[in-house]
Amino acid sequence: MSQINWIGLAGQLWLPLLVTAAVSYLLGCFNGAVIVSKYILRDDVRNHGSGNAGLTNFYRTFGGGLTFVVILCDALKAVAALQIAVWVSGGVHIGISPTGDAFGVVAAIPPVLAKYWAALFCLLGHMFPCMFHFKGGKGILSGGTIAIMIDWRVALVVWGGFLVLVILTRYVSLGSVWAGASFPFASWFVSRNMYAFHQVPIVVLAFITGGLVVWQHRGNIKRLLSGTESKFSLHRKK
Repeated sequence: MSQINWIGLAGQLWLPLLVTAAVSYLLGCFNGAVIVSKYILRDDVRNHGSGNAGLTNFYRTFGGGLTFVVILCDALKAVAALQIAVWVSGGVHIGISPTGDAFGVVAAIPPVLAKYWAALFCLLGHMFPCMFHFKGGKGILSGGTIAIMIDWRVALVVWGGFLVLVILTRYVSLGSVWAGASFPFASWFVSRNMYAFHQVPIVVLAFITGGLVVWQHRGNIKRLLSGTESKFSLHRKK
């Protein structure tokens, strides 16, 4: 038996992963708040309010029907990133022939793992968009869409806690911190039975993704602790 072609095997795995990462990141860079404010309203949302390129700051600053465009943009890019990841990973099958060549269907990148991989890079693009000087949003709307696409039980924990906290306290940031912090734990709970074989990489990716969301809200956490955080209101400030 000849030597196994490890380079060929690595290429089959890493090329789709790299393509998925690049596409997901670039999709994440299309920040709805920045695009609408900068190119339609001609007034960059990052120059107002908290300086964040997110839905909450956009609504507080501009309000109006264009808020729906921001929601649509940030949600659809997450859907596109995860769907493309599933499509790309669906063709990755690894096996070893008697001659050491890659062939057959022995293992494949599961769709759920591909989604977590794409989710991380989509949020990285949203938070640090290369086309907007790496100054983006905090990833809540896109992250919430990602949770829905991954598993309804993960979405139930993330969205349920978010909505309850926002309704009771009117602090969007508090609900957002819950969403980021609960995402890895909800992912662990769901994956321990359904995706047990792939649980470790799923949980690792979920912790990194959720950790990024919490890290992006570090300023909000300080203001929450000091009692200076702004509460959300349907009536935007003039």
